[in-house]
Amino acid sequence: MAGVDSIVNEILREAKEKAERQLAEARAEADKKIAAAEQENADFLAKAAAKADEEAENVIVRAKSASGLRRRQALLVAKQDIIEGLIGKAYELLDQQPDGDYFSMIKKLLAKAVHSGDGEILFSEKDLKRLPETFAKEIAEIAGKSGGSLKISDKPAAIDNGFILSYGGIDENCSLKALFAEKHDQLQDKAHASLW
Repeated sequence: MAGVDSIVNEILREAKEKAERQLAEARAEADKKIAAAEQENADFLAKAAAKADEEAENVIVRAKSASGLRRRQALLVAKQDIIEGLIGKAYELLDQQPDGDYFSMIKKLLAKAVHSGDGEILFSEKDLKRLPETFAKEIAEIAGKSGGSLKISDKPAAIDNGFILSYGGIDENCSLKALFAEKHDQLQDKAHASLW
């Protein structure tokens, strides 16, 4: 029986060696797969972290850009408010001049606006009451230089200041409000250039 035991022991030994080799190969294969999976996981995490960093940077850049835009818009609105305030103040100063200065300004405006032909000039009720005594004569002289004639209407115009020229049913509004509205963009540009 010793021979059988010896054969059995030899078979067991060979089986054990084969099992150990297969186990070692399996462990080596498992270690390779684990290492590959760990590398794949590390690569994925690195890519995800890089993408997250890039997206975070993009969010920061967009936030800074939006903040800068809001700041520029706020500055623009503030500048516009200042300019509109200055234009409004200029209008008030012209409207509230002493009578002599006011009607001197009216004569200068009339000299630029008068046409040839016969016409009528209309003033606000407030201005009709404070017209200088010689103003009708001065208006006639200004109109005469342009080959026309103007008479002052007794009917007040529905304006606050300035005048309306009427030639043959065609009215030209030369009130300060109309003149400021017409020149609004130019006034804004001049105020902006002076301030900034």
